[in-house]
Amino acid sequence: MNLKEIKEIIALMNEHNLNEIEIERDGLKLKLKKSAEGVIVGASPTHYAVESLPAPKAAVPVALPAASGTADASKNTKDIKSPMVGTFYRSPSPEAESFVEVGQTVEVGQVVCIVEAMKLMNEIKSEVRGKITEVAVQNSEPVEFGQTLFIVDPL
Repeated sequence: MNLKEIKEIIALMNEHNLNEIEIERDGLKLKLKKSAEGVIVGASPTHYAVESLPAPKAAVPVALPAASGTADASKNTKDIKSPMVGTFYRSPSPEAESFVEVGQTVEVGQVVCIVEAMKLMNEIKSEVRGKITEVAVQNSEPVEFGQTLFIVDPL
């Protein structure tokens, strides 16, 4: 079962006003519940409890360039921030290359990383076009809502 299928199941929950759903397929059991706040429509996957999904393989740590202190205040840099609490991953799998590297130009809507929240892999997309100047988080490190993941020099 992939992320797209899980999102489709969540959409069905919204459409049919379901509070809970449990699916078992090919030995995999997926259980989704409405959040305590009752928020489903337009909710991120972090509002659902997911049980019994296989754990992702441990990510291989990637050495990042040392930060040169804080960003220069005279520069108009933009931050790509985490929209949720979770675990930050630079690549789609431990064997794969990172989505983006320092010095690379990103476009609006380009996937820059994954934040795993409650065993759901959420692709984080850039909201700004520009050059990645810094990766602010180590691979497989926990992140908080609103925490800066990347610093981008807009083009």
